[in-house]
This record gives sequence, structure tokens and C-alpha cells, in this order.
Amino acid sequence: MTAQTLKAKKFCDINIEDPFFQSLKDDYPEFPRWFAKKTESTAYVFYKFGTEELEGFLYLKLESGSLEDTEPCLPASDRLKIGTFKINPHGTRLGERFLKRAFDTAIEKKALAIYVTVFEKHFGLVSLFKKYGFKKVAVKKSVQGVEAVFERSLAKESVLRDVALDYPRIPLSKDRHFVLALYPEWHSRLLPDSLLKTEDVSILEDVSHTNSIHKIYLTAMRGIELLKPGDTLLIYRTKDGHSAHYSSVITSLCVVEELIHINKFTSLKDFLEYCLPYSIFSIDELTGLHQSKKYPWIIRFTYNLALTKRVTRKSLIEDVEIPADIYWGFFQITTSKLKKILIISNDYEKARSLVYTS
Repeated sequence: MTAQTLKAKKFCDINIEDPFFQSLKDDYPEFPRWFAKKTESTAYVFYKFGTEELEGFLYLKLESGSLEDTEPCLPASDRLKIGTFKINPHGTRLGERFLKRAFDTAIEKKALAIYVTVFEKHFGLVSLFKKYGFKKVAVKKSVQGVEAVFERSLAKESVLRDVALDYPRIPLSKDRHFVLALYPEWHSRLLPDSLLKTEDVSILEDVSHTNSIHKIYLTAMRGIELLKPGDTLLIYRTKDGHSAHYSSVITSLCVVEELIHINKFTSLKDFLEYCLPYSIFSIDELTGLHQSKKYPWIIRFTYNLALTKRVTRKSLIEDVEIPADIYWGFFQITTSKLKKILIISNDYEKARSLVYTS
């Protein structure tokens, strides 16, 4: 392995004898037999950097119909089942990266819900599911014991108006949409699903800011103080040595969780605790930034949608009718212009299925 990407691999190409699977074998004695039957099925895997040692395994399956083996039974619906979800916890929020893949798949497949069965002794995993709106709706009994059934509805009527609990849903307020420019070296480390085709995936690391659904970005750009929780944030990757007309592109749609001025933190410790898990900067870099106040605004946002087709500056000017002479670091756009961008990126229908009126 040379890159820290999630790999889709057939079961027949995954080593069932890897020690990674031992806990699954302990919990489910039938696991090896189940695994052997899935020869041509596909799972997402994540390897320890530079090795063939598994660090994560995710199997997803689209189902329809009712769930008859739970108490109570669950009514018929199109659900995405998280059949197997296991990571080796090592403080890099790999679980969030896997869960994001599950959400992305559910949206792509037009599932109405996602569900998973899990032994509640796995506190970390249960906590992760609850953080993103999964609720315990039933139990499933077997010879191995009682598993909890956690389900996350993706129906619009289930919206709680909370950025994390509703993720990946997108609150929509009239004309509260902004474009934020990031340099290529920051962009790609922060938003792993938004790499350009020309980029080497080996730049991705198994670190918190790459894996997490939540992101932290520090900036001094003028106008940032306009941001409010729930605002739409389009990420604009700046040019990489070529003409900005063609190489500067909008790649991602995010949602603002919070905007904080650095002076709000009463101590370096509080500042580091807030920023470090989701920021591209190291402890030493953050310490220096806290002292210098060079980038006073801290944006926390969720990574909701990697655009299917990148929208170039040329298209933004000619098709979306954004003035060429604006300040391209940060600017506000109308809802109609957001719609045009999403149509050009071929994501309008997908985004429309996710939005709700805030």
C-alpha cells in the first residue's frame, strides 16, 4: 500500500487470517463461514500505511422489505445495512471516515435509512453512531447474545435541525451561501474525497483532519465574520501553477457548524483541544498561531458532499455569472447561483434530496 485511501476490494482478495478479524470471530463464531460465502462481494478496507495489515473493514448492503428477526420487527423500507464495521482505534477518527462512506453510499443508492446491529459492549462504536443521529430501535437475539439495532432515518421529516445529528443533510437558508478558497496543499489533506484526478493519493495520511467528518480551518480573510451556523460553504481549490481560469475549481459542499474568534479562547490548552482533532496544523504550528493571532477566525464545518464534476473559475464567471473582478478568497452567492453550480457539477438532484429549510 502506498496511499491512505479507502480501497474497495473483493472478499476473496482480503486475508481472513489477518489478526484484525479475531474480535469478529470471537463475537460471531459463524463469521468465517459468512466471509467465505461473500467471495465476489465487495468491502471497503483501510490498511496500515506501507503494509498489508488491516486497520479498518466496512461492508455495506442495500436491503428492502421488513426486518423480521428483530424485536420489535421493523416495517418494510429501503435500508442500507452496515453489515460489518470494524476499525482498530488509534486516535485518527477513522470511524468517521468509514461512516461518511456509509452515508455517501446511502444517498447514492437512495436509501431511506441506514441500520446496524452491534453489541452494546462496543461503547466507542455505539457512541459514534449516536453522534450522527442513530437511534436504538430494536434488539436482535441470537446464540451469541443480544445485539442492539441502531437506525438512522434519512427522511426529511426526521430532521432535528442539528448539523451533526442531521448529517449529511444540508440546511438551506435564502442566499446564505459562501465560497471559501483553500490552497491546494491544505485542500487535499482536509477533504480526501475531493482530490483532483491529477493528484497523487499518497498525500493522504491516516490522521484526524483527513478522516473526520468535521473540519477546522483558521483564516484571516476579510468577510469571514459574516458566517453563521448552518450556512452553506462551497470549497474553492485555488490554482496549482496553471491558469486559474481552468485549475481553480469548486470541489466540495460543506455546512458551517461554528465560527469563533481566537480571542474567545481563554487559554492555549482550550484552543488546542478545540482545534487539534480537526485541523491540518500540528501542535507546534497551532501554538505559534495562538501566540501570533495571525489567523484570528476559526471555522468549524462538516464535509457533506464532494462534487461529482469540479466547477472551474471559467465556468463560474461565464455560466454562473460571478464577476471576474471579485475577491476570490471569500465571497457570498445567492441561492440561484448555488443551484447553477450544482447543476454544472451534476449534483443538483443529489443535493436537493439532502436539503431542508432551516
